[in-house]
Amino acid sequence: MRCIAVDDEPLALDLLEDNINQVPFLELVGRCKNAFDAIELIQKEKAENRNIDLIFLDIQMPGITGVQFVKSMVSNPMIIFITAYDQFAIEGFDLNVIDYLLKPVSFERFLKACNRANELFQLKESSGNPKVLTPDEHFFVNAEYSLVKVKYAEILYIEGLKDYIKIYVASQPRPIITRMTMKSIEEKFASLPFMRVHKSYIVSLNKIESIRNLKISIGQHLIPVSEQFSDELLRRIGSK
Repeated sequence: MRCIAVDDEPLALDLLEDNINQVPFLELVGRCKNAFDAIELIQKEKAENRNIDLIFLDIQMPGITGVQFVKSMVSNPMIIFITAYDQFAIEGFDLNVIDYLLKPVSFERFLKACNRANELFQLKESSGNPKVLTPDEHFFVNAEYSLVKVKYAEILYIEGLKDYIKIYVASQPRPIITRMTMKSIEEKFASLPFMRVHKSYIVSLNKIESIRNLKISIGQHLIPVSEQFSDELLRRIGSK
């Protein structure tokens, strides 16, 4: 993850830099003594098509505080607050920061916050860049006393029915019915171009033809979308 450190105290920046250099998945892009320097650096990186993934940010700084800086940002890098004052903790978490560290920070506590950020970063990367499926990739399920091959690329959508699922595929009119939970099939599809859009439905994002009034159209099928999944669905198909 590409990160920057923002603090008006040179010694605090030195300590942050030393800690960051000990974490193998972090790359320190720059040190900033205030929010204005941070804004300038972020804009420079953006102009060169490079992202800042994580900001280690002090709160009490001259000019613009860390909280004001976060509220002003258009982009959404992850934030870890590092401050000597605990009275901003509630406001910090209201801003959905990754963690809130009180100075002096031990390396163990620092690493814990970094690991938390890395887990979220990896999750975003996998969901935003789903694996491209080849036509022959498949898995087998037990159906009608046989092992049946199911090609990922042929799946239209999946419907859950208690302990069973119906797998609707493009190559046949009837669904493949197998004993499996929605949770287990959802885990099998992790990082693939599929998404759960309802407690009872998983769809192939590549097969969606249209979305209207919280209903997905795939061929002759209409699949309902729960409101809790609607924003994520729009993000995954690139409409938000």
